[in-house]
Amino acid sequence: MREFFKVELAGWKKTEVVWLTFVCIMIAVLSICMRDSIMGIISAVSGVLYVILSGKGKLMAYIFGIVNCVLYSVISYKAQLFGETLLNVFYYIPMMFVGFFLWKRNMSEETNEVKKQCMTVCGRSILAGLIFLATAIFGKVLENMGDALPYVDSFTTVSSIIAMVVAVRRYSEQWWIWLFVNLFSIYMWWQNFSSGQDNFATFVMWIVYLINGIFILIKWERELKTR
Repeated sequence: MREFFKVELAGWKKTEVVWLTFVCIMIAVLSICMRDSIMGIISAVSGVLYVILSGKGKLMAYIFGIVNCVLYSVISYKAQLFGETLLNVFYYIPMMFVGFFLWKRNMSEETNEVKKQCMTVCGRSILAGLIFLATAIFGKVLENMGDALPYVDSFTTVSSIIAMVVAVRRYSEQWWIWLFVNLFSIYMWWQNFSSGQDNFATFVMWIVYLINGIFILIKWERELKTR
């Protein structure tokens, strides 16, 4: 256990530590001011920790990811975003365990981070086509279920499912998918918050995901190009 934490805490820059601390405190303070629920605050903070740690290629990301998925599924269910609920309960939580063990077998002793790789052009094309087709089909299903935002919810759900597979396989393309997922999720949760729901922390969490995801995307792409 001591060795695990030693590896997880290694390789951090001061700017990364400052950013991590600032974001967590910011979300907590803003959410308290907006009178968000304790569940929403914990979910948002753990979610941000998951994204930042996974961007660093750290195994601890999946521990915070499990906490986030459990709480986020409850919040989504209450907001009648059934696609998000199903995604977290039946997919994200199991995939967190899968990701942990797959990453554990592919850690770099030199950087103390996961070994990164990229897809071929053909692979990227298939990925995009699959997301488009699945979004259309699942969107219709959610529409019949009475989902508040069926096709937006469908896109974020489908893309997240595919992105998670790409993520556990350590491909940098995951961050391109997350970029679009974050944009649509920001819109979805803003609509929810504007309707009077107390999910401000969740809304801010997705904004942080977007900002952080852009930096992580640049980081992974640069590292791959230098190899």
